[in-house]
Amino acid sequence: MSDEIKLFEDGNEEFSKFIIILGNILMLLWIALGTISCWFLSPLIALLYMLFALIMIFVVLRKMVCVNCYYYGKWCAMGWGKLSAIFFRKGDVGKFSSSIGIKLAPVTYGLLTLIPLILIVISLVRGFSIFKVVLLILLLFISFYSGSINRKKTCAKCKMRIICPGSAVK
Repeated sequence: MSDEIKLFEDGNEEFSKFIIILGNILMLLWIALGTISCWFLSPLIALLYMLFALIMIFVVLRKMVCVNCYYYGKWCAMGWGKLSAIFFRKGDVGKFSSSIGIKLAPVTYGLLTLIPLILIVISLVRGFSIFKVVLLILLLFISFYSGSINRKKTCAKCKMRIICPGSAVK
């Protein structure tokens, strides 16, 4: 590790399994809600959305972000440091903040939120149902919770928070 790399010394060495399991359940719920939201307009769009989400989150971003993270091979807040170590070779922590994955992550999560929101609203205009409204509310809640509340909690305890451009706390 380079001398230039400044880690948050009070950060968790590893995160609890409860936090990891909860985070992954919420992530899978987010994808499921998004897929169902897309399904109302097109089963093909729903399938493409689900494949995009799963591949980007569990493969592409793990290769582009996690290999250069301090938590590579460790239990980070989502457990993805362990996941990336199973499939990919370790990178360089010094390249973390400038990696293309750091720039791609917010775009990916933005699309995972916006696409189903837009499609469920279009679907509601075409044919109102309480189920669609509940789905919309759940999707908004999960997106908000994951993108703000949960992110702030985990970033606050992350060793990478000083050098991570996406950190919700500095």
